[in-house]
Amino acid sequence: MSTGAAIPPPVLRSARWYGKDDRDGFIHRSWMKSDGYPDDLFSGRPIIGICSSASDLTPCNSHLDDLADHVGRGVWEAGGVPLVFPAMSLGETQILPTAMLLRNLMSMAVEESIRGNPIDGVVLLGGCDKNTPAQLMGAASVDLPTIVLSGGPKLDGWHQGRAIGSGTDVWRLSEAVRAGEITRSEFLAAESGMSRSKGFCNTMGTASTMACLVEAMGVTLPRNGDLPAADSRRSTLAHLTGRRIVHMVAEDLRLSRVLGPTAFANAVRACAAIGGSTNAVVHLLAIAGRLGVDFTLDDWDRLGRGVPLLVDLMPAGRFLMEELSKAGGVPAVLAELGDLIDGSAPTVSGVTIGEQIIGAERFGDDVIRPRAAPLLADAGLAVLRGNLAPDGAVLKPAAASAHLLRHSGRAVVFESIEELRARIDDPGLEVDADSVLVLKGCGPKGYPGMPEVGNMPLPLRLLERGVTDMVRISDARMSGTAYGTIVLHVAPEAAAGGPLALVRSGDVIELDVAERVLRLDVDDTELERRRASWVAPQPEHHRGYARLYVDHVLQADRGADLDFLVGASGSEVRRESH
Repeated sequence: MSTGAAIPPPVLRSARWYGKDDRDGFIHRSWMKSDGYPDDLFSGRPIIGICSSASDLTPCNSHLDDLADHVGRGVWEAGGVPLVFPAMSLGETQILPTAMLLRNLMSMAVEESIRGNPIDGVVLLGGCDKNTPAQLMGAASVDLPTIVLSGGPKLDGWHQGRAIGSGTDVWRLSEAVRAGEITRSEFLAAESGMSRSKGFCNTMGTASTMACLVEAMGVTLPRNGDLPAADSRRSTLAHLTGRRIVHMVAEDLRLSRVLGPTAFANAVRACAAIGGSTNAVVHLLAIAGRLGVDFTLDDWDRLGRGVPLLVDLMPAGRFLMEELSKAGGVPAVLAELGDLIDGSAPTVSGVTIGEQIIGAERFGDDVIRPRAAPLLADAGLAVLRGNLAPDGAVLKPAAASAHLLRHSGRAVVFESIEELRARIDDPGLEVDADSVLVLKGCGPKGYPGMPEVGNMPLPLRLLERGVTDMVRISDARMSGTAYGTIVLHVAPEAAAGGPLALVRSGDVIELDVAERVLRLDVDDTELERRRASWVAPQPEHHRGYARLYVDHVLQADRGADLDFLVGASGSEVRRESH
């Protein structure tokens, strides 16, 4: 029974640095005072770290310094001390060979920056695709009070009087150029109109997907997933986020108390409803691995079955993120899902997700469909298995062509991305509309880094005949902005000796999405004969992080994290620095 006594405030972690009257305390306080901080800031005020991935080399994150200022206002107002610190920033459209190679490195930088510094609570401020999962992975391994604030999507793109979407229309227009439907100058004219404000992709790409899913998981305040970067309400959200993290420290509301099994289940269902990116699969698996949550690739398939596609947004639909926000945003989507969302899941707001979405309104039926009239009745990401993918592969039904979801065809094999680019438009390529394009060497180890090349271009002569989709299979990923009947994340990958390595042109491959089957019609004896002559590729990288990555990266079905990063080290640091 409650005695009515006040709950004492938690002992602040930062007191380890600032609360001692000895030489070490002198050092920690004195050097901070070079910025003009008065004495009382180091006595009982929570220190809030703002982990920002702002960078001019990450265009989607270039405005985060301004948002950090607004977070800081909220922190000061609530009685905390905001301190911004940098994280490695991953620009999806800039970094070579792929930002995914560096996601785990960024997570390491975030983890060690949080653990090693006098931080009581942390705001994760990011945007572009890999930044949000990397920041969450790192924070999860420390497990302090943590809240996420995304940078927000761009405003709608415009070209020749119609809306165009980041990424999605790049793929569409580039294929139109190859087919001779538009000129190269017409193609290039769309560049400026596509990106006419700050923010990340305005389609349901990976950045938008992750911003929506972290809201569905309860680690953000409402509307994090949809408010545009240019909307003043995004700045208001930043201010409120700063306020809230101070109260979370007082409540000792740690990340592990929010990100439990129900949070991941809600994320899977929300991903289906919004037509989210397949990249969310590897990211959520990796985050779960850091937290010790029992969450597997099969859970993606089980939990997503029967969940309808409600959001009519590119690449699965017609609209862009600005319209989703106007229609009610993520709270409206979650409310429309009704009993498919576990309303008991906790959130950083201090209420359950069910309580948080009470009163959420859906404006109109065009952008967010009613559950009774979805775009697609069963939109959950499909996890395929069979002798070609014994550890699983992923396909996005919402982005696929219905007539190809059950298909059999002869393989046209490319051993590398370079071979594909050299041969795909060769008039002598033996390929027809029923062929299955197979790309190897693009998994976590093989590339390395698992790039977004799974949405292979179609052969030119088929494009010219009006073919718009084919079954494509690889150990790669694809951009969340891409579309097509594309099987991704085949595990084990070719470079690790998975069955994909043994496929030859002319082999028959069977795809049955309803039955969740991906099968190579080659008998076991022949496959063993091929395996006996298979030679593992030699890594090109012999030093540095790339070597570390290749030696320790897990396969896609385990989130492509590094094996020694799975789990947590906690927040305690036992030794002093001087």
